[in-house]
Amino acid sequence: MVNTDFKCHVFIGMFGSGKTEIALNTAIYLKEKYDHVAIADIDVISPYFRTRDEIDILSNMNIKVITPPKRFMHADLPIIPPEVGGYIVNPEYQTVIDAGGNEDGATVVGSLNNFLTQTKTATYLVVNTKRPFMNTVDDIIYNLERLGAKARRKIDYLVSNSNLQNETTEEVILEGEKLLMEVSEKTGIPIAFTVVPEFLKDIETQNKKFILRRFMDKVYEL
Repeated sequence: MVNTDFKCHVFIGMFGSGKTEIALNTAIYLKEKYDHVAIADIDVISPYFRTRDEIDILSNMNIKVITPPKRFMHADLPIIPPEVGGYIVNPEYQTVIDAGGNEDGATVVGSLNNFLTQTKTATYLVVNTKRPFMNTVDDIIYNLERLGAKARRKIDYLVSNSNLQNETTEEVILEGEKLLMEVSEKTGIPIAFTVVPEFLKDIETQNKKFILRRFMDKVYEL
């Protein structure tokens, strides 16, 4: 689970890491504990998986969804809603930041650094070892350092999210978790949790288990 000692939770990672699904589930998890929760969609990169596409589900749970203006809702333009910073520093709100993938997405996080440094912020690197360039210890550490620098953030936690969407198996999850534990040992960065889809919720993991409710079933290739 996310560390609730922090007030703002930022999820970054490579394309296809599963950041958006985790951000959505994190917002719902926090809403069970806090009255005021906001999730900010700053994914200006990917047209496939974005928080803005699930706005009705979240709004019905009384979760504040911060997205670009409606006329730009499905555009792929670098538009950051101006109120994002206000919610980050608002002491009444727990805030989740859903960033885009790769360096471009991390750079957008960096543009919010003045706000993020004003509150207790945790930055999570979401890792799917079944995606290109994230399937060895050296590759993961390389991208961890690269994305952290672009985001102007220290990576506080790793998230093990190895999956093949609906084709995910127990072996996929546990192999990915084992690899990320090697990364954790080398870098000193702890693993916040291992993500497990609902249909595999009974498997045993080495780290805290975060059972994921899937909202997005689009099949895509990058």
